Amino acid sequence: MASKYDGLARIIIQNVGGKGNVLSLTHCVTRLRFRLKDESKANIDVLKNTDGIVTVIQSGGQFQVVIGNHVQDVFAAVNDIGKFQAAAADGETGGKKQSPGALLIDTLSGVFTPILSLLCATGIIKGMLGLAVFLLGNSFKDTGTYQLLYAIGDGFFYFLPVMLAYTAAQKFKMNHFTALTIAAAFLYAEVKFPGLKSGDTIMTLLGGTALEINVTNTFLGIPIIWPAAGYGSSVVPIVFSVWFASKIEYQWKKVIPDVIKSFMVPLLTLLVSVPLSFLVIGPVASWLGSGLGFLCKSVYEINPIFAGALVAFLWQILVIFGLHWGLIPIMFNNYATLKYDRFLIANFVPSFAQTAVVLAMLVKTKDKKLKSLAFPAAISGLCGVTEPAIYGITLPKKIPFYISCVTSAIGGAMIGAMGITKYMSGGLGIFGFPTFIPGEEAVELLNITDVMHDIRGVAIVIVVTVIISFVATLLIYKDSAAEEKKEVIPASKAELAGEEGTVTAPLSGTVIALEAVKDPAFASGVLGKGLAIIPTEGKVYAPCDGELTVVFPTGHAIGIRSDNGIEVLIHVGMDTVRLNGEYFNKLAEAGTRVKAGDLLLTFDMEAIAKAGYDLTTPVLITNHTEFVDVSGEADKQVKAGDVLLSVI
Repeated sequence: MASKYDGLARIIIQNVGGKGNVLSLTHCVTRLRFRLKDESKANIDVLKNTDGIVTVIQSGGQFQVVIGNHVQDVFAAVNDIGKFQAAAADGETGGKKQSPGALLIDTLSGVFTPILSLLCATGIIKGMLGLAVFLLGNSFKDTGTYQLLYAIGDGFFYFLPVMLAYTAAQKFKMNHFTALTIAAAFLYAEVKFPGLKSGDTIMTLLGGTALEINVTNTFLGIPIIWPAAGYGSSVVPIVFSVWFASKIEYQWKKVIPDVIKSFMVPLLTLLVSVPLSFLVIGPVASWLGSGLGFLCKSVYEINPIFAGALVAFLWQILVIFGLHWGLIPIMFNNYATLKYDRFLIANFVPSFAQTAVVLAMLVKTKDKKLKSLAFPAAISGLCGVTEPAIYGITLPKKIPFYISCVTSAIGGAMIGAMGITKYMSGGLGIFGFPTFIPGEEAVELLNITDVMHDIRGVAIVIVVTVIISFVATLLIYKDSAAEEKKEVIPASKAELAGEEGTVTAPLSGTVIALEAVKDPAFASGVLGKGLAIIPTEGKVYAPCDGELTVVFPTGHAIGIRSDNGIEVLIHVGMDTVRLNGEYFNKLAEAGTRVKAGDLLLTFDMEAIAKAGYDLTTPVLITNHTEFVDVSGEADKQVKAGDVLLSVI
């Protein structure tokens, strides 16, 4: 089904270097994340100046096209047209090894981004239920309404290992259902055999109960070690287990005969990976996760004011480069092990600081273009999505962005000083407030008596931060009505022609649909897909860089193969072969290398028309079956060199 974003999707595919330049594609909350074979083939200036694209970032081994709130729809359109693969975790980018940092960001992004929106949604549900208990009393917990809604909010988080098993399998390229079976085994054993959790505690590390080691039973004489915290809602164990299982599965696939591969590969993969996951990988990964939570807690307790200020100050800078994904899993891990988060909680402040700065610029500026951008960017910022404000408004003018970082740090320091706690994942912006209301489990675990303490505190912090950001911008930012964003001149038509998937008009005139051509062979598309031009000038130019494969002796038809493998046929007029070259002047011969825009042929339009010939000129992609799609717009005027056809 056609999407309103299909046109934007084609522009994106063309200008990331074409379908053949894309190794993989994923997306997060606001941006498309490509891995490209060669980033130098991408036309960044064209992408940045395309309506619907906020900006382009090259970071973390990824080519990131920032879209904004409707990124899911654009991703669907791009993927529908390009049929791209999900990102792999092989560490390769166009034959080059990714750096460890880039590989880590790429892996974390691939595993966690698909479930982020649902983590936000279920977190908001749990927060709203906490508010309902505060307003209606504890008796509300006994109602079916509370219990059913709580099952929605908490069920997803309890079965988080199952969700992560699926996304990790996709990332590590293993059978999804084998990975899901591993996660199911963890959770089933915990429920079906509770004795596995209640064995003898032989060691407690760092005084944390989440780090207890319970020896319960044995597997073939080997002790089964079970983390006291269990595996429900856990993050680290299942990711490590699926990664390990993917390696085991890959080895079995290489040696097991095809005739029994369909059932023997998952059978042997499970028989090896699940026991090892229970005996070694799960416990070690659980301790790593719990140790990470303990470390975050310790760092925060050393100086909560500095920790809050640092996170809030750096958050927007990390977002610019897409590097914040290196910290997001830490927050999820804290919810799983500690049942709360204070380490990254200060990231709640910057979206409000950024929004306040933009609103102050909106009030102060006389620039009509800035006014038109500022209001929708502020609305987006209030909802927690700040990329339109950052890339479109504050970052290009520098000072407003610096103001937002500094005032965010002030708010982050206040959060640390007040000991504010966040209890579940959720959205940023106004949708994040319910996540500061503790759920039933947190209330019991932390002995919380005032469930509204944290939401009151964070509301105070946000109000103060917004006021400081707004006033500081009014006082410091200097507006100039004449100050306009420097216009970036898009690539020339000839440069566009050199990009994979783009064919320019070889002559000037009126574009019509191929079906309108008065020749059944052309109109039916049997000779190729494309458009036709009714010329207004008797000159034919090269529509792309490449080699002339055919120049008919009569001069009426020319074939060219582009450097990217697109075969173009230009046929001047209908039945003009009968003129035997009269009125045509060839300027190049077959085998000649040409550049887009080179003059190839001239013809006498008036004489040909007087001779009774139709000058309608089809421009065809003759090898269209080698591509996904050939598209272009009819019923318009073009000049030679304008983009005529897009080839996917």
